[in-house]
Amino acid sequence: MAEDTVLPIAILIDELKSDEPLRRLNSISRLGTIAVALGEDRTRSELVPFLSENIDDEDEVLLAEAEQLGNFVPYVGGPSHAYILLPLLENLSTVEETVVRDKAVESLGKVGSQLPDNTINDAFAPLVKRLATGEWFTSRVSATGIFATAYPRCVPGLKAELRQLYSQLCRDETPMVRRAAAHKLGGFAKSVEKDFVSRELMPLFTDLMQDDQDSVRLLAVESCSAFATALSREDAVNNLLPVIIKFAQDKSWRVRYNVCTQLVDLCTALGTEVTRSELAPAFVRLLRDSESEVRVAAAGKVSAFSKLLAVQQIVPTILPCVNELANDSSQYVRAALAGVVMELAPVLGKQATIEHLVPIFLTLLKDTNPDVRLNVISKLDQVNQVIGIDLLAQSLLPAIKDLAEDKHWRVRLAIVEHIPLLASQLGPEFFQDKLGPQCMKSLEDQVATIREATAKTLQKIGKEFGGDWAKEHLVPPILAMMKNQHYLYRMTVLTAISMLASIVPTDVVISSMLPVIISASKDKVPNVKFNVAKMLQRIAPLLDRPVIERSVRPCLTELCDDADMDVRFYAKQALYAADGTAAA
Repeated sequence: MAEDTVLPIAILIDELKSDEPLRRLNSISRLGTIAVALGEDRTRSELVPFLSENIDDEDEVLLAEAEQLGNFVPYVGGPSHAYILLPLLENLSTVEETVVRDKAVESLGKVGSQLPDNTINDAFAPLVKRLATGEWFTSRVSATGIFATAYPRCVPGLKAELRQLYSQLCRDETPMVRRAAAHKLGGFAKSVEKDFVSRELMPLFTDLMQDDQDSVRLLAVESCSAFATALSREDAVNNLLPVIIKFAQDKSWRVRYNVCTQLVDLCTALGTEVTRSELAPAFVRLLRDSESEVRVAAAGKVSAFSKLLAVQQIVPTILPCVNELANDSSQYVRAALAGVVMELAPVLGKQATIEHLVPIFLTLLKDTNPDVRLNVISKLDQVNQVIGIDLLAQSLLPAIKDLAEDKHWRVRLAIVEHIPLLASQLGPEFFQDKLGPQCMKSLEDQVATIREATAKTLQKIGKEFGGDWAKEHLVPPILAMMKNQHYLYRMTVLTAISMLASIVPTDVVISSMLPVIISASKDKVPNVKFNVAKMLQRIAPLLDRPVIERSVRPCLTELCDDADMDVRFYAKQALYAADGTAAA
């Protein structure tokens, strides 16, 4: 056994000393396996020290090492021995390459979370202090990421030191350090006692909000929701609300953009009353922001934000902005709005939806950008539940027709894929009168992907409305299309038939579908004939033995003698499967 364990470490050392980075990288990726082979004692006494001596390597190797060490606690003997990993990860968290440092900090967090409390105080907190006071900025940047891991389990004296150190990092002369401190401040706030959050961390947040660097303020915004949770409701309203309102008017559009992304979470934390009186005006300003990127973010939050308001407030304040956004010069703003605006219908109720929302809905359905129209159609169920099918259908059909005949095939594909959703919302009668003919037309589209998608769509619709409905409204028009002059379309019809076979009653398969499939075995095109073999193999489990012997087997036997080798191959495969089905 001793010889067996000597070999892996010898291979590891040899590969780590290799001039080829790939060999060293492969060696590092096997650290877990090698540690298991060595055992806990030798991993602590040999492997970890060896890695510590070889910290100067290619970035790819160091990155892999930093990642591996985060999962290394079981290999060194569990949490009681995990402290041995800290010096190595500390070194990795000070290297110049950012991705290596980030991964090392992540692994420090994993290891630190498993350490006993006494080790946190004796080893982990001192590590945080060393990094936070490091001469080179890279160590100070890394330190910001592990305060939240260390703080909750430190003794009170150490906690005070850590809060003071974080304060220094937030005021560091190096912008990169302040950015990192701003980015991690929210996570640190969640681990700190509420009294200290209000008294010590909130002033830091305020200072970062006023930083000269846009990037620092941008990252500080991300801490807003964390502070809203960490502070008491009263402190959040008194201290955080003015910050949020100021951020919403920041000179940097990226800062305002970040406010949009977090605004709903902030509203939830601050409460309905504050949202309606203080944050609603700020949201209106963001909806009318001069930068399209900000309007995109705000438009995407229209529905979620409006759910926090009363209908009496939505109609005069939010809906005029929504109407402006529906005619915005940016197609991305209109598309973002189209994806959520229909969710306003349940909030507004039937009368307000008909009066205010339907005109916006019609505007978006007529938009020149197909993505906008598709986004509206994908959310029709929200409106249908409120205003009913009749009013909805009047506006829907022209848009569907335009989309289904769009010159871009991806747009046509999207509408085909949306049809099952529309069918389920609008009902079988509407489908058979309005959408059915369009589906049959798409089954003969020039693009194969659309034809395949249409076949799947018809199968979904058949399942939605039932086998008897499919028997009456889907099977006859599809079977009639088997007479198409183009063999590619005939192949698509065969696919559609086989997909519907599992839905309709068995007697329909035997009396209507099977004869058409067998007739297609006489087709002049080999591709059609071997697809017949495939389809027969697929529907054979649906048939009883007499039908297989009477109809399926003779057809496949004849195809087994076809001149085309592909036809013979698929026919023999199908015949074998059919014989197995019949025997069963």
